[in-house]
Amino acid sequence: MKLDWAQFVGKPVNITMLENYGVVYSKENLEQPVFYEIVFKTGVLIAYYDEGLLLEAVREEQKYNIFVPYASIKCVEIF
Repeated sequence: MKLDWAQFVGKPVNITMLENYGVVYSKENLEQPVFYEIVFKTGVLIAYYDEGLLLEAVREEQKYNIFVPYASIKCVEIF
């Protein structure tokens, strides 16, 4: 079954990711970065493609876009 994402454009979504890891380098410890698991992506669905979903989110009063490939998605909550 293929989901028609057009009906959800403009709605807030929470995406639970499959295992996905990020890395943070601090000024104090450049040789030993901190790895963390990326669990959620949250934003407004602004577009969808054959490869994944495009979200718009706001962090620290700045808008940014997040592209999430379908292969990285475990679950999507639509509000």
